[in-house]
Amino acid sequence: MTGSAKRPLLFLDVDGPLIPFGGTPQQYPTCETDTEPRETSSNPLLGRIDPEHGPRLTALGCDLVWATTWMDDANEIIAPRIGLPQLAVVIWPEPTDTDEQDGLHWKTRALVDWAAGRPFAWVDDEITNTDRAWVSAHHAGHALLHRVDPRQGLTDADYAALMDWLHRIRDTPPRAAA
Repeated sequence: MTGSAKRPLLFLDVDGPLIPFGGTPQQYPTCETDTEPRETSSNPLLGRIDPEHGPRLTALGCDLVWATTWMDDANEIIAPRIGLPQLAVVIWPEPTDTDEQDGLHWKTRALVDWAAGRPFAWVDDEITNTDRAWVSAHHAGHALLHRVDPRQGLTDADYAALMDWLHRIRDTPPRAAA
């Protein structure tokens, strides 16, 4: 794949993948851009963000897109902490009652629409097999729905899974949606 138009998308959630919810405070690195002590910060959870995520995400060679309820705040608050530029942001439609009844995550349809047939990976802590099945049936391009353990956030194993998927799709033509 050459050129930005053909690069895979990586839809990135913040809470869970970048801000883990579990573990002890000593497990989380201090971000060099923190200007307030963790105890007095407007959001003390920001201290849990590993600043190494920015370079590691950039190295994947995807077009990164915020897929989070943080919306534009992800560009203002999260991106500078991990060294990312301003990223595109998915604007969420109102969720439907049908999605909740069927067990489909409220983000799933919007991400498939946003991808518009491009290959994409979605990194989130709330992905289920229902989402995977729906994407498989409704998205003709390659897709990886990668669930991150929210207690740990993105780990070396998660990055390895993303890299493996990216290597495989570069050699495999897309399939037709059902």
